[in-house]
Amino acid sequence: MKRTRRNHGAAFKAQVALAACKGDKTLAELAEQFGVHPTQITEWKRHLLARAADVFGGTKPTADTPDLKTLHAKIGQLALENDFLEGALTKAGLLSATR
Repeated sequence: MKRTRRNHGAAFKAQVALAACKGDKTLAELAEQFGVHPTQITEWKRHLLARAADVFGGTKPTADTPDLKTLHAKIGQLALENDFLEGALTKAGLLSATR
């Protein structure tokens, strides 16, 4: 019987990863206790350790992350400008109607 895919919340993942970091139990024991595969526990532990510095302000979110609303507005503006220019060039005879 195949098990259905489960989505674990962040709190559960953190709890399991912290238990793995403590080292009180083996991966097999933790896997049985929490009902997840040992490989998954190892992955969550790796993520926890890699991002632990973020908790204490080790890295700041990058300001380079684009705002989607702004980008979508820009795309709309450019699409309108392209349509306008295409119409103007077609009327002027500089652009064939069948491209």
